[in-house]
Amino acid sequence: MKLIDTVRQLRRELKPHRARTVGFVPTMGYLHEGHLSLVKRAKAECDVVVMSIFVNPLQFGPNEDFDRYPRDLERDAALAREAGVDVLFHPSVREMYPEPMLTRVEVSEITDRLCGVSRPGHFAGVATVVTKLFNIVQPDRAYFGLKDAQQVAVIQKMVRDLHIPVEIVPCETVREPDGLAMSSRNVYLSPEEREKARILSRSLFEARDGWSSGELDTPEEMTEFVRKRISSVPDADIDYVETWSWPDLKPLGTLHDGKFIVAVAVRFGKTRLIDNLLFDAKEER
Repeated sequence: MKLIDTVRQLRRELKPHRARTVGFVPTMGYLHEGHLSLVKRAKAECDVVVMSIFVNPLQFGPNEDFDRYPRDLERDAALAREAGVDVLFHPSVREMYPEPMLTRVEVSEITDRLCGVSRPGHFAGVATVVTKLFNIVQPDRAYFGLKDAQQVAVIQKMVRDLHIPVEIVPCETVREPDGLAMSSRNVYLSPEEREKARILSRSLFEARDGWSSGELDTPEEMTEFVRKRISSVPDADIDYVETWSWPDLKPLGTLHDGKFIVAVAVRFGKTRLIDNLLFDAKEER
């Protein structure tokens, strides 16, 4: 595995591979099995796999956890190498933003809900850095986990609107044995908070059972059911519980047609966690 930290060096390294299929796994590091599952999928479908590790300051708000976001390049490099990553791109902030940014990429409407409400500017930061990374790596396919489902929807829309020549490959959320969605931020949780956080996946899976049986029939019923289940746990500070169509994130009149998402964001102590489930009324009910 090649460890590269400059744009020029990365482009030079990838130039001989342009006739081959290049897969790309963008991350912010502190890798877990969710990230490694993306590598596994990329390895199965591509000739060359590039992973980036970059904690992007543009997508963090002034009171968010940019400075304390977990970082461990040595650990991450070992995991990436073992997983079969061919090139690990680890640029500095100065390398990615050598001068003040006067340009940004912004996707409207689908960013006006869910995490976009409580994290203003977040998705502009995501769209901008992902566009930069796509221009640097020039992958054929890019792999993203559906735990960050709104991010996947934003990037898919951005790629379509701007005719960026990359196929976005959404991958299923990877969970701990008790159901908690894997996240680099899980390390912030105390043992007591970690136990309480299990309510996120439990409430979503219980809602799926209620929908499958016909007990939950409207978006409002679905949302209220999940909200009440999460609220039953002490110190679960709800940011949002929402139900939208998928992937355009528009209001729903019924849960009988098409695809929809139930998404949650909840704080346990100082740690904000997100989770979701995707539903397909035509296939599952």
